[in-house]
Amino acid sequence: MIQEYQIRVLPHVAASTATIKEFVAREKGIDARTINEIRVLKRSIDARHRQIYVNLSVRLFINEMPADEGYERVDYPDVSKSTKVIVVGEGPAGLFAALRLVELGLRPIVVERGKDVRNRKTDLAQITKTQKVNTESNYCFGEGGAGAYSDGKLYTRSKKRGNVEKILNVFCQHGASTNILSDAHPHIGTDKLPRVIENMRNTILQSGGEVHHETKMIGLILNQNKVVGVETVNLATGDEKAFEGPVILATGHSARDVYSYLFEKNIEIEAKGIAVGVRLEHPSQLIDKIQYHTNNGRGKYLPAAEYSFVTQVDGRGVYSFCMCPGGFVIPAATGAEQIVVNGMSPSNRGGQWSNSGMVVELRPEDVEGDSPLRIMEWQKDVERNCWLQGNMRQTAPAQRMVDFVNGKISYDLPRSSYAPGLISSPLHFWLPTHVGSRLREGFKVFGRKSHGFLTNDAVVIAVETRTSSPVRILRDAERLMHVTIDGLFPCGEGAGYAGGIVSAGVDGERCAEMVAAYLGKE
Repeated sequence: MIQEYQIRVLPHVAASTATIKEFVAREKGIDARTINEIRVLKRSIDARHRQIYVNLSVRLFINEMPADEGYERVDYPDVSKSTKVIVVGEGPAGLFAALRLVELGLRPIVVERGKDVRNRKTDLAQITKTQKVNTESNYCFGEGGAGAYSDGKLYTRSKKRGNVEKILNVFCQHGASTNILSDAHPHIGTDKLPRVIENMRNTILQSGGEVHHETKMIGLILNQNKVVGVETVNLATGDEKAFEGPVILATGHSARDVYSYLFEKNIEIEAKGIAVGVRLEHPSQLIDKIQYHTNNGRGKYLPAAEYSFVTQVDGRGVYSFCMCPGGFVIPAATGAEQIVVNGMSPSNRGGQWSNSGMVVELRPEDVEGDSPLRIMEWQKDVERNCWLQGNMRQTAPAQRMVDFVNGKISYDLPRSSYAPGLISSPLHFWLPTHVGSRLREGFKVFGRKSHGFLTNDAVVIAVETRTSSPVRILRDAERLMHVTIDGLFPCGEGAGYAGGIVSAGVDGERCAEMVAAYLGKE
């Protein structure tokens, strides 16, 4: 017999399946010896009051064993002799597009400019050691995309766009904990996500697909108004090679050379709004105390606390973005003369600091001109100015939070997780006015909402600009194919149609399905 219950328990009860089982058996009058397995279907923390509870939806298997592994498996057939489809980019959009192509009986040929997810680590370490960025292998470029080493959060609001549960189940099939199916804000963690990504790549290869790392697309092969393949160069050897087939273009939000190429070839694109701001870092214990309403912080049984803020200042949204409890601030530039910051968390979220992007909405009309690349060029200018303020290294300009709000110089800075180091800088003075002024007002609002949040124990680190793509590659809303170029399927965050790992994965699957329809392989 299978029974499901909704229960509300104290944190120590929710800490393990054994204590949950004991509680349910006692409360529901069930003999605990008859419960062969208990699964948590949904888990959320209610920290609105001083007494914190955990809300759980649980499934009990009474006098029987479950017939599955806790997730739904996908069968991937042999596609080694099937029709080829080119997937440019091996981030979440590209990976899920490739896996869905296999599922549909098509053969994905994946080309990725960066290195595989393991070898990327060496290049990431060099950013701190040498203060230099490998322009093809960094926190944004490489197998797994920007999400691989930038936290691995799986929370999305894009439930109407596709099958979110399918995406989470595919992650579980490739090694992610089944906790991601139940947590309100699921998270894999930067320490565990690389192994999952490797397993996804191996599924593609074992099914007969191809994955080519350090292989950069240098052009589309066009036959009148139809894409029939891509031209590539192997960055290790210099060898050029063409791959033929329809193209899913899933290059991520930082592939500026791709946007410039499309613009030069008169392939329709448009400027897209982004959000720009800073990384705000607090001691994680302070955030725990604020969010859990107790000087004891999270204690033994609660996770590192999260927060979410949003307000309007002078007609533009100001909000927290990509909150990383118990995490690190990382250098996310993709080229020379740039400083860009982002955040990540390991799976246990056990770090000393918690950070989030604090950003201001920027719309195309906020930047002068009519070029579809104007937001991208504005991005580049801000990042270069930040690099100049950081002594032309990866040391990031920073300011204590209250000093930033009050327009005062910080004569010293608190310790930080940002490994390349911080340098005191008057961000209030040199950040673009419509960004800096709105951030300051937003921080005041957030400080009033959450006592203790606005503090000089927190540090504001510049600059966060890679929140989403500054360009949208225009596509038909129904077929997901480019509006004027047949055989080209702009996909994911880099094309302007997703925002995060899960929504990018959903869009990747949808594009794969549209390619199948285009090829008559539905």
